[in-house]
Amino acid sequence: MALVAGIDSSTQSCKVVVRDAETGALLREGRAPHPDGTEVDPTAWWAALTSAVEQAGGLDDVDALAVGAQQHGMVALDEEGRVIRPALLWNDTRSARAAAELVDELGLGDTGALAWAEAVGTVPVASFTVTKLRWLAENEPENAKRVAAVCLPHDWLTWRLGGHGPSFPGSDDWAMPPGRSGSVRGSLPGAAGGGLNALTTDRGDASGTGYWSPATGAYRLDLLERALGHLAVLPRVLRPTESPGEALAGGRLGPGTGDNAAAALGVGLGPGDVVVSIGTSGTVFAVSERATADPSGLVAGFADATGRYLPLACTLNAARVLDAACALLGVDHATLDRLALRAPAGADGLVVVPYLEGERTPNRPESTGAIHGLRLSTSTPTHLARAAVEGLLCGLADGLDALVAQGVTIERIVLVGGGSRSEAVQHIAPAVLGYPVTVAPEGEYVADGAARQAAWTLSRAQEPPRWAHDGVGATFEAPATPWVRERYGEVRELTASRPGA
Repeated sequence: MALVAGIDSSTQSCKVVVRDAETGALLREGRAPHPDGTEVDPTAWWAALTSAVEQAGGLDDVDALAVGAQQHGMVALDEEGRVIRPALLWNDTRSARAAAELVDELGLGDTGALAWAEAVGTVPVASFTVTKLRWLAENEPENAKRVAAVCLPHDWLTWRLGGHGPSFPGSDDWAMPPGRSGSVRGSLPGAAGGGLNALTTDRGDASGTGYWSPATGAYRLDLLERALGHLAVLPRVLRPTESPGEALAGGRLGPGTGDNAAAALGVGLGPGDVVVSIGTSGTVFAVSERATADPSGLVAGFADATGRYLPLACTLNAARVLDAACALLGVDHATLDRLALRAPAGADGLVVVPYLEGERTPNRPESTGAIHGLRLSTSTPTHLARAAVEGLLCGLADGLDALVAQGVTIERIVLVGGGSRSEAVQHIAPAVLGYPVTVAPEGEYVADGAARQAAWTLSRAQEPPRWAHDGVGATFEAPATPWVRERYGEVRELTASRPGA
C-alpha cells in the first residue's frame, strides 16, 4: 500500500495528514500552531512542521508528499539563501498604498487596472506579493538591495524539505528515517543541485504573486523589477505532476501549491462546483477551463493545480466575524448559533458590515466594521447574532456575484472551512447565497488536497485520483431572502463614504 502525506502550512497552524494513496483513507495526522501576526519568521513554519510531522508518526513510510500553504506571503532570501526579514503575510495590509501606486504606474484610472488584469490576470491589492516587494523597496531599502531571490511559503518549505538552504537554529532537528542520510543544510547557492536555483513553485501559487501570468504561463520580470527595483531569482514553475526531487525525510516531493488550489483538490472540485471557504479569510472560487481577467479587481484570475484556472474572490473577514460576535455577546459558538436562528431573516433591519480587518472584496484595506439599524427593538443578542452571520455571508455573496459576472456557471455550492461547521451558517447560507449548499465533511481540505497531489505525482495519471469520500456531504436548502442582501448593500455603501473607510 502506497502512502502519501499532505502538509497544510496555513496562517494559523501546520497540519499534516497521511493517507492511503489509492483510497484516500486517513491513517494518521498531526498539527502544531503558528505564531500570531501578519509577519512571521519562516523558521517558525519549519518548527511547526517538524512538530506536526512527529505528531503524525513521521514520514519514513511515506512514498510521496506535497505542501499546500497560505498564498502571497513574501519570503525574501539573500545570496546565501538566508531569510532577510520576517515574511509579510497575505493579511498584512501595510502595502495598500504600494498597490495603488503600482496600478497607477501602468495607467491612470481604469487604464492601469485593465493593464494589470491583461498582464497577469489580477489587479494588485495589498495581499499580493508584488505589492509587498514595492513596500520593502520603499520602506526598507537596505533589505531590498539584499534580495537575491523571492519565493512563497510553500516554495520555501518544499525547498527546505528537499534539503536546500543554509542551516538555522532547529533546522537540523529533523529526524532522518532509517536508510536515509543528509541534512537540511543542503548546499549553498550556485552549488550543483541546490541553492537558489533549486527553488520551485507551481501554477496555482505563482498566479498569486502579481508577476506571473496564468494566460501565458510565464513570469513578467518587468513587473517584478518595477516593484523591487531590480531582478531576483524566482522559483521554477513546475507542471501539475512534476516533482522537484526527493525529500530528505520522506519520499518523492510533489510540486505543492497555494491553499485555495489545494482545497479545490481536497474537495474534488469539478466544473460547475463553487467552493465557499469560511476560514481566517473567506474565499469563493471555481475551476474554470479559461483564464479570467477582471479589471475591477474583484476576481483574481488565478490558476489551479491541475492545469486549469481558478477564478477567486477573497474577503479578509470570515470565521473571525463569528469569533468577534461571540466576544461581543459573551457566548460560545453553539450559543451564537442558537441566538442567530431565533431571530428573523434580516434581523429586523439590523446590519453588520464585518470589515474588522479592512477588506479586500471590495478593496477597502483601511475600512472598519459597522453596525447599522440599532433600535430598542433590535438591541438584543438574537438580532446581533443574526446580523453578524448574515453580514459574513453577504460579504461572501458579493464574491459569488463577481464570479458569475466573469462567466462562472454555478451548479452546486460547497461550504468548507471552520466557519462552515456553524449550524447558523449552514441554515442561513442558502437563503443569503440564493443556492442550495452542500457542507463538505469535516476535514483538512488543504492538507488533503496536498496529499491528493502527492498521490497524483506518484501515478502521473491524466487527472488527479478520485477517492472514496469525494462528493459526500449534507445539503441545506432555504427560501432565498434577497432583501437581506439589498439592505446590506445599502449599508455597505454608507460605510464607503466614511473617512478612512
